[in-house]
Amino acid sequence: MAPKSKVAPKAAPAKAAVAQKPNALFEKKPKIFGLGGAPKPKHDLHRFVKWPKYVRLQRQKRILSMRLKVPPVLNQFVTRAADKNTAETLFKLLLKYRPEDKKQKAERLKAEAEVVAAGNTVEKKKPVVVKYGLNHITSLIESGKAKLVVIAHDVDPIELVCWLPALCKKMNVPYVIVKGKARLGAIVHKKTAAALAVTAVKNEDTREFAKLVETFTAQFNEGPRVNWGGHILGLKSQHKLKKRERAIAKEAAQRANA
Repeated sequence: MAPKSKVAPKAAPAKAAVAQKPNALFEKKPKIFGLGGAPKPKHDLHRFVKWPKYVRLQRQKRILSMRLKVPPVLNQFVTRAADKNTAETLFKLLLKYRPEDKKQKAERLKAEAEVVAAGNTVEKKKPVVVKYGLNHITSLIESGKAKLVVIAHDVDPIELVCWLPALCKKMNVPYVIVKGKARLGAIVHKKTAAALAVTAVKNEDTREFAKLVETFTAQFNEGPRVNWGGHILGLKSQHKLKKRERAIAKEAAQRANA
């Protein structure tokens, strides 16, 4: 007699899903982003901005200066600027020797005119101030009157000052490259200044000035030779070179095994 086959038990009836009534306090209202509807969510549109031409030019210039090989004469303005602490000490000293502005000059001339009108003689002393102007600074260096030359790193066009470090080395004049032509300009009441020159300092600042001159002479005048700069490739070029190197290494390994 054949064995009776077991019948699978019947599945339990599924419980009917209880329909939940929507809460009147928290009614779902989907946003409609069409015309006259809710404002669209904010997206990062940074890459879609049409930047002004001067912004595009300065970014392209920065990338080009990284990609191209930069000769030592120009590379020193990129890699050899004075550090922050030394620059701060230098600028504090230079602020003591600011030349007079238009208002101060007018007041001085007025006071002198009053003295002359009273029938007295005016005693004039040569002021100890910072000198500016490329032609003036050049003549001071060539005549040996300049004690320290301060050059900005971001002069445009750079050809205006690229020869100045070589002239300072030849004439044994200490020089320093600092960041910011606008910082130099602020000292002489101008928007920008390519270079400044110090010809003399007061007795109370002699010691501090001598320390700065010693530091800058060791760093710039007698420092190590400046090498070529730039030639920093982009990511795509780096990946291409690595891929080429891997292919060459693979081919060399196959030839060695053959």
